[in-house]
Amino acid sequence: QTLNQLLVEMDGFESNESIILIAATNRPDVLDPALLRPGRFDRQVVVPNPDIVGREKILKVHVRNVPLAPNVDLKVIARGTPGFSGADLMNLVNESALMAARRNKRLVTMAEFEDAKDK
Repeated sequence: QTLNQLLVEMDGFESNESIILIAATNRPDVLDPALLRPGRFDRQVVVPNPDIVGREKILKVHVRNVPLAPNVDLKVIARGTPGFSGADLMNLVNESALMAARRNKRLVTMAEFEDAKDK
């Protein structure tokens, strides 16, 4: 029902309305082909997952307000997370912080990052 409504709305745009509709997905393989026909989402821009340098930068953003133990090495974490998206890295940081809290720790250590990654 949601898909049908979205298609109806998209087909209702006039060609002179200068409307640009952008969407994102991590799973293009499960999109309904009706969404991809000309006049709908007919252009695709592939944004690959970040490389090791990108992952380290993303991790730095997400740990800004997280109290880290001195043994936390973001380079090591970045090296150990190939194929992770930015959302995956954010989730890794959040899960690590939650694990530390459950363990009554004030600081997040490499152990929490490793355990969260294996979860």
